[in-house]
Amino acid sequence: MISSLLIALAAGAASAVMFASIVSGALVSIFLFYLAPLPLMVACLGWGPMTATIGGIAAATSLGLLFGMGYLAIFAITIALPAWWLGHLALLGRTVEAPASVMGNAEPRTEWYPIGRILLWIAVFASITTMAALLTLGTDSETILGALKRSFARIMSGRTEGDTDNIANAIAMIAPSAASVVAIITLTLNLWLAGRITATSGRLKRPWPDLRTLALPSMTLVALCIAIALTFLGGIVGLFAQIVSATLLMAYALTGFATLHALTIGMRSRTLVLSMIYAMVLVLGWPMLVLACLGLADAFFGFRQRLGERRPPETAA
Repeated sequence: MISSLLIALAAGAASAVMFASIVSGALVSIFLFYLAPLPLMVACLGWGPMTATIGGIAAATSLGLLFGMGYLAIFAITIALPAWWLGHLALLGRTVEAPASVMGNAEPRTEWYPIGRILLWIAVFASITTMAALLTLGTDSETILGALKRSFARIMSGRTEGDTDNIANAIAMIAPSAASVVAIITLTLNLWLAGRITATSGRLKRPWPDLRTLALPSMTLVALCIAIALTFLGGIVGLFAQIVSATLLMAYALTGFATLHALTIGMRSRTLVLSMIYAMVLVLGWPMLVLACLGLADAFFGFRQRLGERRPPETAA
């Protein structure tokens, strides 16, 4: 009990320091800020959700006492709550009775919470945190976009006035969607790193999932279509729908990676092909749209399921 409490306080302190480092304005602080959920996720996966809860409360309280209630609320909503809930879902499982076989009754197995639903929760948190951040700038789209435009215009103050207005306006239009995409990527990366750390230490209670089977729930397609339709309404509803659309498309891009890994099994040049695609995504960025289309196509046509049906069953040793 004492050891768990010390780990909770240590994880909370590390997360709070990484979150508060953004105040320094240093370039490395941006990297630390995005990794702030990692200590709490490691504590949750390795020592249980209660450890992450204690660490999150301690960290949020410390930030509130040092910097004010605003920092407490932001940390609790954007860092502590997602870290605790995602870690809790990753450890969620239920015992399923296996059907009786010819050789006798099989042992019950544990059915773990699907990783596709965890990814959907990550998309939900990414959308909500981005919306909450924008609401601090105003309660209507004109005020929010105007504040973003003025902020980017100050950053580019060295340019001519006409160029500054045009570029700032263009960046302000895409900034909400870009922020939500960054949020889902960083949350996913944090959870993956936390899982790897706890698995390496031997404290991960669930087996490592096969990420090639990553698939979003079928109703996600319906939610994406509704969100895209709502973007045409304009106003604050259209702005928030734009954020949700971008986040869900990024989620499908991640399932596109999983589809790509599954479809390239057995290729002689698989490592080279995957390395080139990852390099193109990191350097160019736009191939992520192709992967999103691949993820959507797999959701519609079930490429991985058909591939699995065509493969011959493995023979028993």
